[in-house]
Amino acid sequence: MAHLSRLCRRFIFSRHYSSILAPESTAPLTSKQKSRAALSLLKTEKNPDRIVEICQAASLTPDSSLDRVAFSVAVSKLTESQHFDSVRSLLEDLKTSRPDLQNERFICKAIILYGRATMHDHAIRSFKEMDELGIRRTVKSLNALLYACVLADKHDEVNRIFREFPKIYGITPDLETYNTVIKAFCDSGSSSSVYAVLDEMERKRVKPNATSYTTLLAGFYKEEKYEDVGKVLDLMKKNDIRIGVSTYNVRIQSLCKLKKSSEAKALLEGMLSKNMKPNSHTYYHLIYGFCKEGNLAEAKRLFEDMEKRGCPEDSNCYFTLIYYLVLGGDFDSALKIYKKCMERDWIPTFTTMKTLVNGLASISKIEEAREIVGKMKEKFPNCEKMWQEVENGLPQ
Repeated sequence: MAHLSRLCRRFIFSRHYSSILAPESTAPLTSKQKSRAALSLLKTEKNPDRIVEICQAASLTPDSSLDRVAFSVAVSKLTESQHFDSVRSLLEDLKTSRPDLQNERFICKAIILYGRATMHDHAIRSFKEMDELGIRRTVKSLNALLYACVLADKHDEVNRIFREFPKIYGITPDLETYNTVIKAFCDSGSSSSVYAVLDEMERKRVKPNATSYTTLLAGFYKEEKYEDVGKVLDLMKKNDIRIGVSTYNVRIQSLCKLKKSSEAKALLEGMLSKNMKPNSHTYYHLIYGFCKEGNLAEAKRLFEDMEKRGCPEDSNCYFTLIYYLVLGGDFDSALKIYKKCMERDWIPTFTTMKTLVNGLASISKIEEAREIVGKMKEKFPNCEKMWQEVENGLPQ
């Protein structure tokens, strides 16, 4: 009788959660179906209680990449609406009620999610309470905690934890530990402090990698300490760290952020002179940089150069250029790039497309504007009403 009662409760529980994730489904959902349904619902849900309920219904686990995305979406939405109690309720309930999640892997995920929610105190508490859950700490959980503090912009806490916790908990820092500390110093505008970290790494025989140095390069660029940029490049050569495309991309992005896109373009020319092949990220940073500076002519030239060189295609380059061309009133050029996007089945945002349609109408290209509206209706039937409103506003 008791066994039958448990089965009934389990059936009711399962049906309740299935109705949350897929109200029209009569068959039980697989784990993957639950995850997909949860992610889809979370993207539009605003009610904090409902967000928590959706996560619980899907039985999310950090072992699944899809579930990790769903966790992040849920916590981001709860954080944006400042429902921090709901974040705590969700994560603490999972820590205590799900035996399958009582392991270091999930605790690391929970710690990082607390960091994303700017709840660094809960991240620290989760790390300290691992003993109570019977979970052994390793350098992975230490690294998760340091990263959580970086996400929460608690850079002083990163330094304190880095100095105190390895001794308290008997954990030996690894390369990821040091790289996270380097990032914290650079993010906080204290890039020069990294030299001491590099000295410690040498003493502890932990060899810095390209990430260590490129993070430091970005920090010195941000602080406009160009002499130190040169020193870091010398250190990379001295330690046999290859200065490849990723290093150039960090330098180019950093200069573009400082509105020094012309100097960034000189680095691109330096790459080409060394027979180094730039990638789509290289061009994206440059196109975005010149667009932000209002130099659309140069952005278009770089876009054409990217295509000529056969770089692996990246939708961000296309979307960024369309957006700024529309903003700058160059509707003809935006239309050409839009057509290239359609060939690749890439669709810019509704706002960008609506502005392009209205812009084309303003230069008497009504037929082209209507053609775009027709394709958007066909592509996004759920948004047909929105596009109908746009179409109704076009000249007859």
